[in-house]
Amino acid sequence: MNEDHVKGEAEKLKGKANEVAGKVTGDKSQELKGNVQQGAGEAQKKAGDLKDAAKDAIDDDVEGDRE
Repeated sequence: MNEDHVKGEAEKLKGKANEVAGKVTGDKSQELKGNVQQGAGEAQKKAGDLKDAAKDAIDDDVEGDRE
């Protein structure tokens, strides 16, 4: 897990809170903002996944070179 995973999850949680608050108050703008935040958080988590995969691939390649 890297910083992007943590920040992405935090953004998703803020988004969910905004979405629920928007639904409760009938504020469609806030609800939409929450949905957008959740999408941005998921995208950031996916970026973290890509970084982890790239790091793992590099680590595997370096270890393979040592053998």
